[in-house]
Amino acid sequence: MFKMRTCLFFVIASSAGALHTMKPARALRSAPRSKTTMGLGPLLKGAEIGGVPVLPIGLAVGAAGLAYRTLDLPARRYNREQNTVGKEYDAWTTDGVLEHYWGEHIHLGYYTEEEMQKGYKKKDFIQAKYDFIDRMMEFSGLEDLEKPPAKVLDVGCGIGGTSRYLAKKLGDASLVTGITLSPEQVKRATALAEERGLSNAKFQVTDALAMDFPDNSFDMVWACESGEHMPDKKKYIEEMARVLKPGGVMVVATWCQRDDGEKPFSKSDLKRLDYLYAEWTHPHFISIEAYRRLMEGTGVLDKVHTEDWWKETIASWRHSIWVGVYDPWPVVKRPYTWYKTLRDGICLDRFHRSFDDGLMGYGMFRARKSTVGANPEDCTK
Repeated sequence: MFKMRTCLFFVIASSAGALHTMKPARALRSAPRSKTTMGLGPLLKGAEIGGVPVLPIGLAVGAAGLAYRTLDLPARRYNREQNTVGKEYDAWTTDGVLEHYWGEHIHLGYYTEEEMQKGYKKKDFIQAKYDFIDRMMEFSGLEDLEKPPAKVLDVGCGIGGTSRYLAKKLGDASLVTGITLSPEQVKRATALAEERGLSNAKFQVTDALAMDFPDNSFDMVWACESGEHMPDKKKYIEEMARVLKPGGVMVVATWCQRDDGEKPFSKSDLKRLDYLYAEWTHPHFISIEAYRRLMEGTGVLDKVHTEDWWKETIASWRHSIWVGVYDPWPVVKRPYTWYKTLRDGICLDRFHRSFDDGLMGYGMFRARKSTVGANPEDCTK
């Protein structure tokens, strides 16, 4: 099904190009109706080219062009007041398709250079996500701490896959709190934690831009692919820094657009970015450099380190499409998801292309909260 839909997309694109060049049709629409044009319908009805009827082909091309124009317009623009992010994740959680293909981790996977050379499709798609968490933990410097963080905040926890993984890996001495805007994600995350017997992972509906946690509450703040949905990136970083204890670790992974300081975005770049923003209810993206400036601008985060993991994550986009090709039944048996899944498949491929040509990247950030001038009682132990 996914393969058929991807093929349809490229057929539609080609058809739209053909429509764009049909200038005689525009001339006919603007011309006065004569006896000749009045009889055009019957004429086309019987017309053939090489024995092939013209009318059905024309109708098919017209329908394909209309479909392309429809699919080329983003359909899920961000709206904070309507909580479009929470509602979208509610829908994904309820229909179960995303969890079936992506497992418990709604984020990209990690692929080594060797795995890419062998062919990314040979790697288990779900395992790539676990590998990403392990790499992100290593990147954060968590393993260099004297002891595991007692309190961890997972900002944008999804259905809690990473929260539960961290809770199990860190042990009972650590409490992991996952927050999301989606009530359905909280229900699913809590149910899965109970099934696994994990009492040190809890979940709640909380706006990351207005958290009700006191200052200096967590020894570690973990944010994996939540920044994309934040309308105020500055507030996002400031809130996470606020609830982080002095001496604590912050680690962030998020999709980023390239920096346009030296090379401004072209009209085509802006159109592509608008689609990537609005198709999956993102307000906007910013660059890796911009995130660095925001972190350093808090005045409390130091040792800020950034990397771009686009090479390590790019395979996830098309790998996600291929797992649907190999296992189409979850979509086939849910006709109400067909159109949405088609749109998602197109969006996945567009993200792949944006990573491939440098329009987008994958930002990785880590920082420590300064202890200078802090009350020792507030510092991470």
